[in-house]
Amino acid sequence: DAYYLPTFISVAIAAGFGIRWLIQLNASKAMALQKTYWVAAAAVLLTSATAFAANWPFNDRRHYFIGGDYVENLLSTIEPNGLLLTQDWQVAGPMFYEQEVERRRTDVKVVDINLLRRSWYFDYLKRAHPGLVERSRDRIDPYVEDLKEWERDPGAFAQSQPLTQKISVAFLEMVRSIVTSEIRFAPVYLTNDVLAANQLNSYLTQWIPQTYQLIPEGLVFCLASDQSFHDSPDPHLQTRGLADGTIRFEKDDVVNLKVLPTYTSMLVNRGRYLALFNQDERAILAFKEALALNPGVAAAREGLAQSEAKLRKP
Repeated sequence: DAYYLPTFISVAIAAGFGIRWLIQLNASKAMALQKTYWVAAAAVLLTSATAFAANWPFNDRRHYFIGGDYVENLLSTIEPNGLLLTQDWQVAGPMFYEQEVERRRTDVKVVDINLLRRSWYFDYLKRAHPGLVERSRDRIDPYVEDLKEWERDPGAFAQSQPLTQKISVAFLEMVRSIVTSEIRFAPVYLTNDVLAANQLNSYLTQWIPQTYQLIPEGLVFCLASDQSFHDSPDPHLQTRGLADGTIRFEKDDVVNLKVLPTYTSMLVNRGRYLALFNQDERAILAFKEALALNPGVAAAREGLAQSEAKLRKP
């Protein structure tokens, strides 16, 4: 909503001029001053009431638990002092609120990979997670030095392939250092979006699955250094209002575009992981939970059919 503030302010100013014009128009017709103000007041109230009635269904958040449940589902999986890597602002934003305002689970080290491309973010990390910064200082300091040079003169980097290569390598080496250092101290987790291939982080998206086993736990992957089966309790995800029909969303709403697909994709990943290690009964539950949220998920239907077929075999 913050992006619309200039529009809201412009409309409010225009409305003020419109009300002033109405007052002047009525006054010019020799209406009594008291009657003029009554007309103006009625116009203001009518405009406000119309806007209130039109926007109330959308802005009523009394039963909107999606954001809170999303964060709670994420945090319920992460062990004390764990590191969570993400590129999703739908994760990083609510986590900022939970940790900085509510002061909940401040032990969890949430690192937004995208914000690592801003020097001010390292000041925040030094304050919030000094141990993390200290353990990877030999990689963080050189990168931040390059980053500040880029912020001072991005054009120089755009015109120089060696400079671009230098800062890109420094960035990836820093992230790799953070992961390898923190995993010795506490579990490391990442959200599904980190594995999505993109031009900026292609090396990172290749290095992580090549180096670690990805274990689906709730809405995150936990990294493991071996390839054996890692059992964990089946998640009990709170999904109030997400897909039960109590709240309606536009097709381009972030809930439909990002939040709901995160739930279904991670449940499918959970089912596939369990099926891979012949935990088909538990896999079936995960696939069914994904289909309960979105019956159109083909991967969940396919996984469900395969696990049920395996159980039917003598």
